[in-house]
Order: sequence, then C-alpha cells, then structure tokens
Amino acid sequence: MSLKQLPEASRPREKLLMRGATALSDAELLAIFLRTGIAGMNAIELATDLLRQFGSLRALLAADQAAFCEVKGLGPAKFAQLQAVLEMSHRYLEETLKKGDALTSPEHTRRYLSQVLRDRHREAFYVLFLDNQHRVLTGEVLFEGTIDAASVYPREVVKRSLELNAAALILSHNHPSGVAEPSQADRRITQRIRDALALVDIRVLDHFVVGDGEITSFAERGWL
Repeated sequence: MSLKQLPEASRPREKLLMRGATALSDAELLAIFLRTGIAGMNAIELATDLLRQFGSLRALLAADQAAFCEVKGLGPAKFAQLQAVLEMSHRYLEETLKKGDALTSPEHTRRYLSQVLRDRHREAFYVLFLDNQHRVLTGEVLFEGTIDAASVYPREVVKRSLELNAAALILSHNHPSGVAEPSQADRRITQRIRDALALVDIRVLDHFVVGDGEITSFAERGWL
C-alpha cells in the first residue's frame, strides 16, 4: 500500500504537522527523510526494514558511507543528505550553546557533548573554552587516541586556552567502551590540567565522561 492510500492522520508528514515530531516513531521519522520507498515497499515499510537491518536508528545514523550505501534503497545522495542533516543538528546545538551560559543549561551542554563524542570509535578529548561570563567561545577536539586511550598534554591545553583568551574550561572525553565511569587516569590528568591552568588563572569548571547513553560529571562527584 502506498502512503497516499493511508488515512491522512497515519501519513508521517501529515502526522508530524498535526501532532509534532515527537509523536512519530523512528520508522515514521525515517520515512519522511527517505521520502519514497522502493518496489514492493512504501517509505514506512522501507524505513522499518532499514531499522531492522541496522539494529537501531542511532546505528543507521552512525553508519559509514560504505555500509550505508550498500543497502538497497539508499545510496550516495541519501548519505550526503543525511550527513547534512546531522551537521545542521550539530551546528544548531553549538550555536544555541554559544548564546547562553554553559553552566545555567547543564542538560543542553550534556546533549551537545553527547552528540559530539558518543559515537566516536576512538577516544577523543574535547574542550569547551569559555569567557569570563561562562559563555562558550568555541569547542575543539584537542587530542585523539586509540580505541581506548588518548594522550593528553596539559601544556597544549594551556597554550590553546591562552590563544583564545579563555577564562574557564569544560573538559570532556568519550569512552568507546560505552561505560562512563571515570578511571584513575582520567582523574589524574584532570588534576594535572587543573593545576597547570591555575598558574595562568584559568578555571576548570567540569570534566564530563561520555559513555553510551550516560554522562558522568566530575563536578557532581565533588572531584573539582
């Protein structure tokens, strides 16, 4: 059955316009992105099949080009379109974060850091540089490592902070294992960075460890 044969309230696009995006299932949202189905499948049926093949919407969105394009119904054009959508989402969160105080919107900060770091296959050390009113100047990946470690150098953090005239930082890194529990090494490097920055009067406000679906805050643990 084609989507046009469905009742209007059951068509993904019309349903979204009437009830909002949150009312749609993963398959319905994906169907709007796909726009059309393939022979024997309408867009919703194709979306449902793709979610089954990849295992989840997140896995589909995180797939590399080769894995994405080898699936029937997808291809380079859809991959490019998807990457553009993801990048727009990333930039929206970044711009929203830059317009506010990172400390007065902790959940937004967590969402942003989760989007930046959660699906990386290698450990990455990401820093939000803040001005003296705790507004975000910029965010950067300063170090990247292997599957389970990144070499972090406090002097490079200090150097970049001074270049940006930052007054405070929020540190973050991901655990590709998916477990957000900080290690003793995480605690040691945080203290070393904190001590190095204190010499130039720059504060470390928090360090977030990003896992699979959870984020641990050093500040909430009382470690900063």
